[in-house]
Amino acid sequence: MQRQEGGQGDVRSCWKFSLILIMEVREPSLAFGKQYLSIEEYLEMENASIEKHEYYKGEIFAMSGAKLQHNIITRNFYLALGLKLKGRPCQPFGSDLRIHVEKNTLFTYPDISVICGEVETLNNDEYNALNPSVIVEVLSPSAKNYDRGDKFNLYRGIPALKEYILVDSQSISIEAFSINSHGNWELKEYKDIDETLNIETIQVSLALKEIYEGSDLLSL
Repeated sequence: MQRQEGGQGDVRSCWKFSLILIMEVREPSLAFGKQYLSIEEYLEMENASIEKHEYYKGEIFAMSGAKLQHNIITRNFYLALGLKLKGRPCQPFGSDLRIHVEKNTLFTYPDISVICGEVETLNNDEYNALNPSVIVEVLSPSAKNYDRGDKFNLYRGIPALKEYILVDSQSISIEAFSINSHGNWELKEYKDIDETLNIETIQVSLALKEIYEGSDLLSL
């Protein structure tokens, strides 16, 4: 099903990277005794914090850990990408990599991002990546509307972004958005466990069984 929206090696070694801290957006939290922070104040706070926070136009939002199924699905997706992209110019990153959208000020931590070629960072700081080609968010009940709506709109401000993938953690369902030849975002949905997700930008195909392996959803 498709529709369009306007706008712009070694398995053992891979498991070392499977302990990804998955985050969900919570309510805004205040820092420095101020309601709004500058980007400089946010970065100073964030680089010293043991917790993660999302930033948008002066407000910061605390983030918390996700449930088991969310983590299992994210781990599967990340490890599968790592194996298929090994030795290629594109590399996957987990939720420890902060992404910045210069166009609208957003700083956030996607579940998974893929960057091809050199990683560009804000002022070459090696913290805030600017050029993901693919972003993957695993949906949770508390954040799925945000990930589908406002956050997707904010992500569209990334010039390098070509595909945005939403993986449901409560049902077998993947929504894969990609930019078509007319510059519009096009949606393809996957709801059959026997289907294969195709990520054209990086020429990778992942079976839904592989993505959902080990989750409760395969036993339903």
